[in-house]
Amino acid sequence: MKRRILVILASAEEVVMLNVGVVGAGLQAHRRIPPIFTSNHEVKIEVIGAASLKEAESLAKQFNVTAVKGWQAVLERELDIVLVLTPPNLHHQITIAAMKKGIDVLCEKPLSTNLKEAEEMVRISKETKRILKCGFNHRHHPAILKLREWFEAGRLGKPLFSRSRYGIIGRPGLEKEWRADPKQSGGGELIDRGIHAIDLFRWFLGEFSEVFGFLQTSYWPIAPLEDNAFCLLRTSEGAVAELHSSLTQWKNLFHFEIFGTEGYATAEGLGGSYGLERAIFGKKDFIAPFAEEKIEFRGEDVSWKLEWEEFLGAVKTRQQPMGNGADGLAALKLVFALYDSAKTGKMVTIK
Repeated sequence: MKRRILVILASAEEVVMLNVGVVGAGLQAHRRIPPIFTSNHEVKIEVIGAASLKEAESLAKQFNVTAVKGWQAVLERELDIVLVLTPPNLHHQITIAAMKKGIDVLCEKPLSTNLKEAEEMVRISKETKRILKCGFNHRHHPAILKLREWFEAGRLGKPLFSRSRYGIIGRPGLEKEWRADPKQSGGGELIDRGIHAIDLFRWFLGEFSEVFGFLQTSYWPIAPLEDNAFCLLRTSEGAVAELHSSLTQWKNLFHFEIFGTEGYATAEGLGGSYGLERAIFGKKDFIAPFAEEKIEFRGEDVSWKLEWEEFLGAVKTRQQPMGNGADGLAALKLVFALYDSAKTGKMVTIK
C-alpha cells in the first residue's frame, strides 16, 4: 500500500495518511467527496478525473484538488483508495486496473452491467487481497440501521416477509441521459434504484431461491428500459420480499418494512424530498392496546458519511466492509434473474 506518513510531533505518534483518487465528476461524486473532507483528517484526495476535463476541473476547484482527464491518469498517481463513480459500463475495467495496482476500491452500484464482469471483479479482489466495496449507502441510513439493531436483538422474531416501495418523479430529458442507454446502464429502474431494496432484502431475509419480475415502460420514453419494476422474491425457508421501484412516483417515496413472528419494523423517508426519515417498531400483541415505537432522524443525509467511515475502517483493519463486492454481486444476480423472469413470464430459480 502506497502511503504517506504524517508525523505529529506533539504526540510523537505516526498517523497513516491514505491517498484517495476519484474517477467521475457527476452527481455521485458531489455526494461522496464532501464526507471525505469532513470525516477524517487521515485521508487526502490526491486527484479527481473524468472523461470531461472541464467537469473534473469544475469539481476539483471546489475542493482545491488536482484534476485530470480520464481514469487512466487517476491511476497513475500514488493512491491507496479509489472511488469509481462512473456509469456502470466502466466500473469493471477501472476497478480491475485499480486492484491490480494494489488500490482498494469503493465502486458505485451496480458493480457492472453484466454478471461475468462482476464475478471477475470479486475474484480479482480476493486474488489481490484488495478491499472492494459496493456503494450501497442505504444500509447506512439511520432508520435502516435502527431496523437492523431491532432485528439483530430478536425483537422481530423470525422474518416472515418484507416489502419496499421506492420511487421518484423522474425528470424531462431523462431519455438523453446515460441512464437511458442500455449499454452504459445495464438496465432501467430495477438495476438503478431497485437494487438498493434488493440488497436490503438480502441483508434481512438472507439468500433467495426463486424470483418473479414484471417490468413495464409506462410513461418515460426510455424503452426498452423499464420505468417501473414489480418484483417478488422468496427464500428457501419461505420468507417473501415484495418490491415496487418506480420512475413515475409523482411524490418521491421510500418505504421499507419487515414483518416477523414477534413484531414488525418500518423505515420511511430518506430526508429531503423523500420526507423525514423515521424508524417504527411495533410488537405483536393480541390483547394490549395497539402501540408503536417511533424514532425520527432529522437533519441532512448522513448515509454517505457513515458509509465512507465504515469503508475507511475496513481499509485500515483489512476487514470486509458492510455491503462488499460479494454483496454487490449477489444483488446483481437477483436483478438479472428478475430481468430473465420478466422476459419469459416465468419464475426463475436462483442457482
